[in-house]
Amino acid sequence: MTDLVVTAVGPVRLVELNRPEQRNAMSDELHTGLASVWDEVAADPAARAVVLTGRGRAFSAGGNIDAMTRVQRDTVYRERQVDEARRIITGLIRCPLPVVAAVNGPAVGLGCSLALLSDLVLIADDAYVADPHVQVGLVAGDGGAFVLPLLVGATRAKELLFLGDRVGAEDAVRLGIANRVAPKDKLLDEAMELAARLAALPAQALRETKRAVNRHLEQALDTVMEPALMAERDTMHGPEHIAAVERIIASRGRR
Repeated sequence: MTDLVVTAVGPVRLVELNRPEQRNAMSDELHTGLASVWDEVAADPAARAVVLTGRGRAFSAGGNIDAMTRVQRDTVYRERQVDEARRIITGLIRCPLPVVAAVNGPAVGLGCSLALLSDLVLIADDAYVADPHVQVGLVAGDGGAFVLPLLVGATRAKELLFLGDRVGAEDAVRLGIANRVAPKDKLLDEAMELAARLAALPAQALRETKRAVNRHLEQALDTVMEPALMAERDTMHGPEHIAAVERIIASRGRR
């Protein structure tokens, strides 16, 4: 698999989204890979921690227009996308290894969810996160509506989801979305050092502590995530989303 690269660095597994020319927007291969990679690293007996990042200038731009267009008319493809989104979220939450997100650039839509669902988040000083699902006529079912209220509270979560505004690095730390800011050129090194510290901790105690803390997320899986995913599925072929995608395509054609 070339769109998602997993590299062993001692006890740390470096998971890299590898579509730098597309700002690591989802491809079918990348989306499918993210749905299975958490089980794969968990099954690696030598793995003790994970670093998740994107190659190039972006962490992940989220969805791509080709997939959005196809999902509008292809029911089977739409159901597959929703099922994989469910596996991406649950796999990341239930992965027994600690996951450090190194947000090296824009983390948008599903990219934002990947960062926020990680256990610890380091963000580059010029990076930002944003969840603009509503702006393109979608429900933020693949993470945003699920995890943001737990991190920033319901009122602020509504503001971020309704408006889709960008949250810069310093504000992300202030809001509790990220743990700390790092200079862009030192971000990956700091993330790998942090992962190595985690990897050196007593494994069972660390894993069970993650499991205990993530019970808060587990309680919200059925009550929030599943209804949100179903709502997103319904908006995927709704007229507002179709019109939004058409506007995006038309604007790109004018450039």
